[in-house]
Amino acid sequence: MASFPTALFLREAEVRRGLELMFAGQAELARAIGPILADAKLGRAHQRVLYFIGRQPDLTVGALLARLGITKQSLNRVLNELTERGLVEVRVGRDDRRQRLLRLTESGKALEAELFEAIRARMASAYAQAGQQAVGGFWTVLEGLG
Repeated sequence: MASFPTALFLREAEVRRGLELMFAGQAELARAIGPILADAKLGRAHQRVLYFIGRQPDLTVGALLARLGITKQSLNRVLNELTERGLVEVRVGRDDRRQRLLRLTESGKALEAELFEAIRARMASAYAQAGQQAVGGFWTVLEGLG
């Protein structure tokens, strides 16, 4: 049975409980995609890059860096591997030749879809248990963090 926060939801205990639940949820989602990533010999950083490029074809490297909040060096390592493996293609910008536009290949789309389906199944189950009002509240909290 879930315990619900008191009206003093900003107390340390409630904030810590929220963090613990976020960490547990993140670990559960990681377990859901772990076997798929292991089979592909990729990590969670690769999954995040595939996800955001898949959501926005022709995403610039700069926009992806801002979205992920990681260093250029870290992103380049992941992008180089995904490109070498034929999962991501890099194009030169139409207006600015210095710009690098990222897009998933057909293989990249298939892998991203498989990873997303594993996450979607877990999220859909949790959403159904929580109900529409709780899901809206959850989104509001996460948006407040962003």
